[in-house]
Amino acid sequence: MPSLRNIILTLGLAVLPYSLWATNGMNLEGYGPVSSAMGGTAMAYDNGTAAMMGNPATLALGSAGHRLDLALGHLGPNVSASFPTAGLTANSQADSFYMPAAGWMHQRGKHGYGLGVFAQGGMGTEYASGSFMSNPGQLTPSPALVNRSEVSVGRAMLPLTYDVSSQLHIGGTLDFVWAGIDLKMAMSESQFQDLANPMSQQQGTASGSLVTAFGGLYQPFGGSGISQLHHAYFDFSNYSDYTGEAQGFGWGAKLGLVYEVSPNFSIGASYHAKTRLADLESDNAQLSMSVNIDSGIAAGGAPSNNYVDATLPLNGTIKINNFQWPALFGVGAALRPNSRWLVTADIKRIQWSDVMQRFDMEFTSSDSPQNGGFANTRLEASLFQKWRDQTVYALGGAYQASAALTLRAGVNIANNPVPDTYLNALFPAITKEHVSAGFGYALNQVSNIDLSISHALPVKVDASGGIRSEHAQTNWQLMYVHRW
Repeated sequence: MPSLRNIILTLGLAVLPYSLWATNGMNLEGYGPVSSAMGGTAMAYDNGTAAMMGNPATLALGSAGHRLDLALGHLGPNVSASFPTAGLTANSQADSFYMPAAGWMHQRGKHGYGLGVFAQGGMGTEYASGSFMSNPGQLTPSPALVNRSEVSVGRAMLPLTYDVSSQLHIGGTLDFVWAGIDLKMAMSESQFQDLANPMSQQQGTASGSLVTAFGGLYQPFGGSGISQLHHAYFDFSNYSDYTGEAQGFGWGAKLGLVYEVSPNFSIGASYHAKTRLADLESDNAQLSMSVNIDSGIAAGGAPSNNYVDATLPLNGTIKINNFQWPALFGVGAALRPNSRWLVTADIKRIQWSDVMQRFDMEFTSSDSPQNGGFANTRLEASLFQKWRDQTVYALGGAYQASAALTLRAGVNIANNPVPDTYLNALFPAITKEHVSAGFGYALNQVSNIDLSISHALPVKVDASGGIRSEHAQTNWQLMYVHRW
């Protein structure tokens, strides 16, 4: 029998933030293969230790004793960006992500406690250099720039449950939350001007001493020395499967209840609190500006009236301000019409509008001589997002085909939380409809395996800038369960 120490060590192997794609905005449509096979429903029936990510009160519905779940998931997004009027298309190379998960729970009498580590969600794309996405505003390939985004969020959770009565169960989790972000983002001259010019600012804002210093040289802003900005390029990315370049840590919590109206019918509800994450930071960031500049000024001297193309690379620190995961409300029901069938239904409301109004970055250049006159300057950029709250409807069913085999299926339908006006091809979290299926198979009296496969149906959205984002995905989750 595994010891508690070994269980914790096993779980500890998974306490690493794997990057992934998510499907209800930036949330997974279901956590664990039982829930994900049944459309993501999780509020009112026993779906294993993955309930720590759904309704922790349902953990009390499990059998007495210990339960250990070890899982591996794969997300396969199929994402592309196109410019239909020019006949240009770029396919995202970020198309395969693996993520481990683990949970342990001990039910004893009226009480239950445990430990779990799960990936929360995220999003990301990667458009190679040479695609039209590598040269914004020009619609011609650039050999140098990769456009890449990767957001990953995970949780390590301590759940507690209590049986108020034989019918009413309550539960909650205290969550340690981590988040990481990688970004390689090229910005065209028109995009930069929109951010920095107070008279426009349709897509965001930019301010700070770096903008002031650049404006003193930038001719369209009344300066002298820089005639054109070919592009600005934010770069903080480590390509790690385990951490984002800009990282932050914090806390979260969940509360839930489940009430067994009868042996064959139960209802449940859960509330997930908004996280309290520290700002995500990295001291290994770059902001480069490709410009057409007076060669004399570029050399630190007097104007020469001879203009050359040059790149001004700045190194420094990046901070993502107030990146948080939203609150969630969920209710659901589970019905057993007979001994073989289980039917489940959930409704969830995710409050994206409270945390995804804008994406705030703060770049501070170092005092390195390489940074020249831009040393110790600061750029505060805010990209508008203005996400809407999201309502998710999930329906699932399970059929006990034999003593060992359970078949499962479900659907998951939600609105797209991302407004077309502010859709960025680097962050197309736009999927809406999912179909899923899976099975569970008992290996013996104490062990079983569960598998789910889910497919997000293709979605196409045309952003205000004329770029069309397309997104579909096929995912699977596999879990081994052992009880003692």
